[in-house]
Amino acid sequence: MKTKWYYALALPVLACAALAQAAEPLKTLRYILPAAETSLDPAVSRDLYTGHITQAIFDTLYTYDYLARPVQLAPAAAAALPEVSADGKTYTIRLKRGLRFTPDPAFGGKPRELTMADFVYSWKRLFDPQLASPHTWLLEGKVDGLDALAAEAKKTGKFDYDKPVAGLELPDPYTLRIHLTQTDFNLGMIFAHEPTAAVAREVVKAYGDFKGEVQSHPVGTGYYKLGAWTRGSKIVLEKNPGRPPEVWDFKAGSDPEDQRIVQQMKGKSIPQIDRIEITVLLEDQSRWLSFTSGGTDLFWLDGPLAPKAMLDGELRPELKARGIQLSRQIDPELTYYYLNARDPVVGGYSKEKIALRRAIMMAHNVDEEIRLVWNGQALRLGFPVPPGAVGHDDNYRSTLQYDPVLANKLLDKFGYRKGADGWRTLPDGRPLVIRYTSRNEASGVLLAEVWRKTYNALGIRMENDRLIFTDILKAEKECKLQSRNFQWIADFPDGDNFMQLFYGRNINQNNNGCFENAEYDKLYEQARAMPAGPARDALYRRMARIIEVYGGGMMGYARYRNMLAQPAVLGYKKHPILHQEWAYIDIDRSKEN
Repeated sequence: MKTKWYYALALPVLACAALAQAAEPLKTLRYILPAAETSLDPAVSRDLYTGHITQAIFDTLYTYDYLARPVQLAPAAAAALPEVSADGKTYTIRLKRGLRFTPDPAFGGKPRELTMADFVYSWKRLFDPQLASPHTWLLEGKVDGLDALAAEAKKTGKFDYDKPVAGLELPDPYTLRIHLTQTDFNLGMIFAHEPTAAVAREVVKAYGDFKGEVQSHPVGTGYYKLGAWTRGSKIVLEKNPGRPPEVWDFKAGSDPEDQRIVQQMKGKSIPQIDRIEITVLLEDQSRWLSFTSGGTDLFWLDGPLAPKAMLDGELRPELKARGIQLSRQIDPELTYYYLNARDPVVGGYSKEKIALRRAIMMAHNVDEEIRLVWNGQALRLGFPVPPGAVGHDDNYRSTLQYDPVLANKLLDKFGYRKGADGWRTLPDGRPLVIRYTSRNEASGVLLAEVWRKTYNALGIRMENDRLIFTDILKAEKECKLQSRNFQWIADFPDGDNFMQLFYGRNINQNNNGCFENAEYDKLYEQARAMPAGPARDALYRRMARIIEVYGGGMMGYARYRNMLAQPAVLGYKKHPILHQEWAYIDIDRSKEN
């Protein structure tokens, strides 16, 4: 009787506790992307916006310390930083135990632990000709036997994932020994880049398309998992309940803002936020209204919107009074302009083709573009490596200076004559028309108008193709766009990540101007095998001159990243390399007005 009374009393108490727990609201962060996501397969996606999602779902071996500046590599799925041999050619990496893929039918109803074999499989995918990953360059020519496996697949038409690779040795499920053909001083940072994240072979087998790409069924071991997805509109991420607990324990530097963040976050579990609701809004005004109405917690304030929130680089007083927070930095980014070197009109390396490309670049007023399109929220660059990346040269001066008079004389000299109507023709007398591609949103319209002014000043007809971002990425990867402004933000904070944009072997990967120069390629290969320092910097300067001389591209600017946060957001600071910081911040709705 006593036992029955005990349970009769206990059951309502437990039921009430369960109801109270169920009623406790999930911590939800609301975020906006200014462009639609692409494939959620980390081996294939290559844009910053999709990188937000894949970085949250999948684990890389390494990441970056949240607060350390300059940035510092830190373990993610790896248990510690790599052990490197004296000659720098052998890396030994040990894996954390107990990391599991989120449950999925592909695993047959059984828990699936992450092992080093998953990383080996994922890196092999980057070399599979059928998948045609744009990230092969990350490990190309570096790991003993990996390139040979890819070459064999090109001959046979089938990639042998089961064939061992001498450079990827697995002493046990949690240890990987990597044997390099040459020293790579950036290998740790490459393993912090999401294309090298672990993907399960069972998932690719279950959901991959004919190429082996898993576009819409991501299954990872990261802090979050995919909860819901309306393509091009809304993505919901949910906290991964199977992720082993971690504690927020980052160290503050001398920055008072870091001290405040540590006070807000120290000792909390990672992550604090249960749910990320990501909305895709293409129009500037729609994004701004969503933030000012309280519908968005973290807001990426692009240059066109900067005057609404900022005055002389500072947050406007009325926003400060509301408790709005600003995290501002120059992104380690390069925006440059290319004319497709393989295009029949502007491409090629004869003197008149090079002269055409150089003249167009010299006639363009980059400072005016920064002022009109980005409201001054960018820093003019003349060098391919931006601030924040090792190898940047503040003193470098480009030979492609704004000089429309000289640009017109150059076109006259090489046979691009003006007809009676004032428009120039090609040297063979055919009409000269150049197609400039931009995104189909407000900034794209402004960019097209600024460039139209440049072409008008040269007497060259310009046509503007405005496309959605995903279509632009596909077309330029195949060298199908004639010209556009291209933005590249650092995958890892080293000059190699930017100089590879002009490397001939990276055409159809990241060399979207499709530029080829044997001397440049030779210097790039030398520089890639060198440590950062004066000798490598000297090679970078020679490579920058080659780009200018042959019209391989004109460097433009690095944009400011202005991130606004509502008062409810705790612990937020924009990281220079991480696409998003969702796992390291918190939400306290009691701080809302």
